[in-house]
Parts: sequence; C-alpha cells; structure tokens
Amino acid sequence: MRQPSPTAYSRLQIRLHWLVFALLVLQYLLHEPITEAFDMVEEGVASVLSPLVAAHVFGGFLIFVLAGARIYLRMERGVPPLPETDPPLQRMAARVTHLGLYALLIAMPVSGALAWFRGNEAAAEAHEVMRIILLALIALHLGAALYHQFIVKDGLMQRMRRGDPV
Repeated sequence: MRQPSPTAYSRLQIRLHWLVFALLVLQYLLHEPITEAFDMVEEGVASVLSPLVAAHVFGGFLIFVLAGARIYLRMERGVPPLPETDPPLQRMAARVTHLGLYALLIAMPVSGALAWFRGNEAAAEAHEVMRIILLALIALHLGAALYHQFIVKDGLMQRMRRGDPV
C-alpha cells in the first residue's frame, strides 16, 4: 500500500534545497575564474589551482552529492502533490521543470569534472550550454513560486517554509 503524499517538505528537504541554491549562486559567481583557468590549460599554459577555482570544483562535487541526497529523499519520503487546481498543462510544466532541475544538478558536475580533469572540450561546451538552461529553469521555478504566492495566493510556498519534522 502506498503512503499518502506529505503535505509539506521535510525540514531536511528544505535545508538541502536552500543549501544547493546557495551553492549554485556561488558556482555562477565563480564562473569566470574557472573559465579563465580552463582556457589557460587549453592554451598549454600551466594553470595554478587558485582558491576560487578549487571552490568551483569542490562546489560542483558538493552539489552532485547533495542533489543525490535530494533525489533519494524525494523517492523515499515523497513530496507534496501539485495543486489540483492547476491546469494539466501547468502541472506537466512543473514536473518537467523539476525533472530538468534535478537532471542538470547531476549532469553539470559530471560534465564539469570531465572538462576539468580530463580536458574534454565537448564536456566543457555541454557544461556551458547546461549552465544557461539551468539558469532559465531556476528563473521559471522562481517565477512559478512567485505566481502561486502573489497571483493565485494558494499558499503553495508554505510547504517550503515550515517543514514537516521528518
């Protein structure tokens, strides 16, 4: 028998969500140093592993691990259902957006690692394209949350505020 869906995210799910968000902000801020270092390596210039580059590399690894934990929690505990009042197309868009976000949270660290540690140019290019797609999906996710909060006023964001203790 399937457990009923939770009515809110767990405190751990909420913490992981915001931790990954903060790490993503850091990754975007550290984009230029890692790009410059990668370009130097491609040109045959020995690149010194600066603290900013190391932070980007470590941040990507940490996002990969935390995204895996988020996916595990999502599968194990479940998530609150999408609002029944949303039109079917909107519900599908929400599912696709979440799936895309999780896929990129896994694929980007992998492509970044292949680019950095293996010098794989195709992985670097894919990483750059995914960076733009991820930013678009984050904007869509944020826009949807704000739409629910200020236009629909359905209390959807409450599921991310308090959190179930589990």
